[in-house]
Amino acid sequence: MARYTGPVCRICRREGVKLFLKGDRCYTKCPLNHKKLYPPGQHGQIRKKMSEYGLELREKQKARRMYGVMDGQFRRYVVAAQRTKGVTGEVLLQTLERRLDNVVYRTGLGASRPEARQLVRHGHFRVNGRKVSIPSYQLRPGDVVSVSPKSREKDRIAFLQEATKTRAMPEWLSYSPDSWEVTVVRLPSRQEVDAPVEEHLIVELYSR
Repeated sequence: MARYTGPVCRICRREGVKLFLKGDRCYTKCPLNHKKLYPPGQHGQIRKKMSEYGLELREKQKARRMYGVMDGQFRRYVVAAQRTKGVTGEVLLQTLERRLDNVVYRTGLGASRPEARQLVRHGHFRVNGRKVSIPSYQLRPGDVVSVSPKSREKDRIAFLQEATKTRAMPEWLSYSPDSWEVTVVRLPSRQEVDAPVEEHLIVELYSR
């Protein structure tokens, strides 16, 4: 299945929550701020009773679209989480949070996850001193992500880096604005993951 390239605001309306796919515009021009609290399309305002499977599917789609993950890759994440010791839902969210593009977004060096993904693909970041251009790259505690020296001269990246000085940083990440480096201190806890999803429904969906 190809990646969705249409209007991303339709995705937020479909899921009924802000997924923050357009950065700062989500705070000002989001359709959910203008009483469009119903799904898009001609049948969007028709209220339908959601089945148990439908609720589970919506939670899966919400998480997948928020982190920008394709369906096959998301399934592999779930299977890996089921084989890992711990609560499957929390392990799944930790895996999604430890993606390189998500860490760049959490740090503030990307205004949105799509922008962070694009910056990673263009080779603007290094992991432990080595260039990494794979958005799904899994970071581990102790890994250090830094901005490439040449990329620091880019106007957009310099603007985002300046904004990180006033941005609230997750406690599982440590960012040094002077060295342009972010360190993964530890795995994030469930309370530190602000994804508006009920992960247990996702696990139940794949357990059918």
